[in-house]
Amino acid sequence: MAYEQQNELIQALDPTIRTLLNEHRERRTHWYFHELVPWEQGRSFRDEPWDVSQCSIGEAARTALVLNLLTEDNLPYYHSALERHVPSDGALAEWNRLWTAEEGQHAIALRSYLLTSRNCDPRALENERLTVMSTGYYPDWRNPAELFAYTTAQELATRVSHRNAGRVTDDPVAFELMKTIAADENHHFVFYKGVMAAMLREAPALALDGIYSVLVNFQMPGSVIPGFLRRSMVIAKAGVYNMRVHHDRVVMPLIRDWGIEKITGLSARASELQEKIMAWPSIIVERAERFEAKYSPVTV
Repeated sequence: MAYEQQNELIQALDPTIRTLLNEHRERRTHWYFHELVPWEQGRSFRDEPWDVSQCSIGEAARTALVLNLLTEDNLPYYHSALERHVPSDGALAEWNRLWTAEEGQHAIALRSYLLTSRNCDPRALENERLTVMSTGYYPDWRNPAELFAYTTAQELATRVSHRNAGRVTDDPVAFELMKTIAADENHHFVFYKGVMAAMLREAPALALDGIYSVLVNFQMPGSVIPGFLRRSMVIAKAGVYNMRVHHDRVVMPLIRDWGIEKITGLSARASELQEKIMAWPSIIVERAERFEAKYSPVTV
């Protein structure tokens, strides 16, 4: 899709994006991470070096929180990836700045909790942050449809992952923190879902192509994190995020909320994509069943 055509599509959606942006501002209440972090637990790492025996939550919970944190750390790359597809003026550029500002607190809050509660190795965490940021994140979105399909799915997946990670900690402080961050992700999800719904009305064939491409190739942005596959397996077994969760809490709600099955008046190519999207959940269920037969993960 040519750059000029992308700009034309974004400009056509600008009134809807402006409305969604205003609704987001009215809906979301800003929060302050310093009110949620247990500062009273803090101790000097110079005087008392970290040791795993000091951890107060289980290994799977620690893995989930660190994985989520390192994913959030990559925020500058997410901002720039979105910016490449956004005209310099208009509601979407304004959204990108606001979204970045709101997302920025997530990593600050998570890191503050983990270090204050001593639930991570501080040296290992910093080394991995440096590795992740040095590696970078460069999604190959072909057009705005792929961009908004991905950001919608990713925000919803992150909301689910954060909320479930808080639950498996068995720590009221961590639970409240992750619930707060997950609520933020939900606000962002609602925005992106609305943009994609508008795109389905404006350019249904392009939108369905983007949705199908994203669903069948979906990966969380944390895939650049060292040991991502091993860590993903840990949180999958714990029920924080796995194929069953992905099917039940991400893919099916998106297909339902966008009304994919009910879209009519499509071209032959768009109808084919519609059928493929509707068939995709059954493929995920098969993968989930194979995983569950092997590992019997806990459902959260």
